[in-house]
Amino acid sequence: MTPDEARRLMHEWTASEALRGHMEAVAACMGAYADKLGADNPDDWVVAGLLHDFDYEKHPSKEEHPFVGVRELESRQVDRDILDAILGHANYSGVPRQTPIARALFAVDELAGFIVACAKVRPTGIEGMQAKSVRKKLKDRAFAAAVSREDIAVGIEEVKAIDTSIEEGGHIQTCIDAIAGAVDRIPI
Repeated sequence: MTPDEARRLMHEWTASEALRGHMEAVAACMGAYADKLGADNPDDWVVAGLLHDFDYEKHPSKEEHPFVGVRELESRQVDRDILDAILGHANYSGVPRQTPIARALFAVDELAGFIVACAKVRPTGIEGMQAKSVRKKLKDRAFAAAVSREDIAVGIEEVKAIDTSIEEGGHIQTCIDAIAGAVDRIPI
């Protein structure tokens, strides 16, 4: 599946502009990590980002999401690594994150949402945002309270398992820069 095909499918299943924007932000981060890590199949990484929550609007329960979406993708013969990454982004799925694509998807999912929330309260949006300002906001538990700080911390460990040279500030900045580069598709 190509990113364009994935984007069309995401739009068919998801009406919410905010949810579409979240998936676009995650896809941008996944593309950045595919480049950073020299992935053989960078489009697969973008597809995983675009489709990781595409069934959430219609099937938000833990009994259905992301399982309904993955069944749909299986019927379209989407690559197994993408399916496992989507399943692995939900801790409750029981699918371990063993591949770089799966670890990266988990690592960028909550963080992308948090970065967008930070951008929405800045006068300049995402322009000029630095990792240190995101790190400061992460300490404020009242800000974007629904975002799991634990998942963000585990995500940092997930990317370190792929590449030990990656550190927290660098991970955050990679995601900021990726989202800034895709701001035309992300409502901020």
